Amino acid sequence: SAIKRIRRSERRRIINQVHRSRARTYEKRTRMLIAAGQIEEAEVVALQAVRSLDKAAQKGIIHKNKAARSKSRLLKRLNQAKEAVA
Repeated sequence: SAIKRIRRSERRRIINQVHRSRARTYEKRTRMLIAAGQIEEAEVVALQAVRSLDKAAQKGIIHKNKAARSKSRLLKRLNQAKEAVA
C-alpha cells in the first residue's frame, strides 16, 4: 500500500542522507587540508573521500559519473598542491 511505501521511502531517505553527507564531509575536509597546506593529512582524508564516494555510487545514492567527477577533481587538486610544495 501507499502508506507502507511512504514509510520505506522515509527510511531509505535517512540512510541515503548519511552516505551522501559522509562523502561531502570527506570532500570538504580534504579541500580544507589542501588549502591549509597539510598535504599528508589531506592524502589520508582523500582516500576516505574516494572510498565513501565509491560506496555511495555503488549503492545508487549518487550517480557513478558524479562520483568519478568528484574523485577526479579532488585528486587533481591534491596533486597540484603536492607539485606546488615539491
